Amino acid sequence: MAEGRIIKALSGFYYVENEDGIFQCRGRGNFRKRKITPLVGDRVTFEAENATDGYVLEVHDRKNKLVRPPIANVEQAVLVFSAQEPDFSPHLLDKFLVHVEANDIEPVICLSKIDLLDEETEEALAEVETLYRNAGYEVLSTSIYVDETIELLRPYLRERVSVFAGQSGVGKSSLLNALKPELNLETNQISKSLGRGKHTTRHVELIPVDTGYVADTPGFSSLDFQGVSPETLALCFPEMRERSEDCRFRQCTHINEPSCAVKESLNEGEIAPSRYKHYVQFMQEIQNQKRRY
Repeated sequence: MAEGRIIKALSGFYYVENEDGIFQCRGRGNFRKRKITPLVGDRVTFEAENATDGYVLEVHDRKNKLVRPPIANVEQAVLVFSAQEPDFSPHLLDKFLVHVEANDIEPVICLSKIDLLDEETEEALAEVETLYRNAGYEVLSTSIYVDETIELLRPYLRERVSVFAGQSGVGKSSLLNALKPELNLETNQISKSLGRGKHTTRHVELIPVDTGYVADTPGFSSLDFQGVSPETLALCFPEMRERSEDCRFRQCTHINEPSCAVKESLNEGEIAPSRYKHYVQFMQEIQNQKRRY
């Protein structure tokens, strides 16, 4: 028996990599009965007589697991959001940020396609950068046509397992092609009528980039708040998390309670109104979701 990491899952096969190479494996026969589904990123025990005939025998404990995209043991999420085509969506970005924060994954915000900006939209983008840096996030602005911006991204990927995530058409595959041209990943233009891209990535796969791994994932445009409760939502907003201890009530929701440190910071301009607005919207969505179940 040997140990390795699943780097690709496709058509019922799991491709497991270790120091001896890559082995095509199937899942153990009783996995379905035990409700075990191996994921890309899983550390596993496997056995293989040759490179194309192996079996995954055991899935090791996971640090975390994402549902969309289905991947495990991610250390960092590079959230790719285009400055234009499709238009930047702060609401969707904040939803992504909550999703990765809830799974104990370190986020990096990557604003793509800055070459499409004019003077007015450049100013708007600068405000976005400032807003999210003040909230405690790393923010990078990139263009596949400007090598220096791609090189800014590279150090974040070294020695880490990262996932590139974002809605369709924002340029995730194009960024990976810029980082590693030999990948030659399929890309498509944005649909002018729909305002979004086609899903050019159809499966999850860990791709070696420098000394790390990057998962290019299928694009998607919505997320459910799985694993996030009304009590833990504020913990997924760094600027609220650090102020929550100063609230009068321990279980403060930062909406209707008096002597709320978060609302005081909001009134003093220390918390962005857009972030707080999305927090309230997400709270309502989680509470409605809870009532349905």
